[in-house]
Amino acid sequence: MQQALYFIVKTLAQLYLLVLLLRFWLPLLRADFRNPLAQGILRFTSPLVVPLRRLLPSIGRVDTSTILVAYVIQYLTILVLLAIAGNMVATVPILITTLIELAILSLNLFFFVILIKIILSWVAPNTYNYATALLTTMAEPVLRPFRRVIPPIGGLDISPIFAIILLQAAVIFMQTLKPIHV
Repeated sequence: MQQALYFIVKTLAQLYLLVLLLRFWLPLLRADFRNPLAQGILRFTSPLVVPLRRLLPSIGRVDTSTILVAYVIQYLTILVLLAIAGNMVATVPILITTLIELAILSLNLFFFVILIKIILSWVAPNTYNYATALLTTMAEPVLRPFRRVIPPIGGLDISPIFAIILLQAAVIFMQTLKPIHV
């Protein structure tokens, strides 16, 4: 029962954190907020973010209230997961692990965006819909530096492969920095 509860708490928290991180990254990547998917992300996260925004305004395009909400939720999730596992840890390692976990979640978000974009290019190439527009907005800033260095081979763009490799290497490196493994 303990493992099932641990899994449920961790999974639900990570799903909500992914939506919060989407809300954080979309303005930085200049996403079109008229997109219905972006509107849904805003509506889903607004109950926690908007009240805090009155106290903590954004700094340029950096949505400080969203990242603070994500940080607090990740911190509380780690506390709950440690309690479920029956472990107690000092505050500073939890604070550091929280920051690293959010960075890892962001890297994984970009990994999955690129992966989904690759799959869609095979299944439905040159198709436009709201999801592909949002995926393109998020993937292009990550893929652009790779495309400058790695030219297409026979019309095949292999730059996403190298982006995925680098993203996963960064995740592995970040995992080694965590003082607590939850």
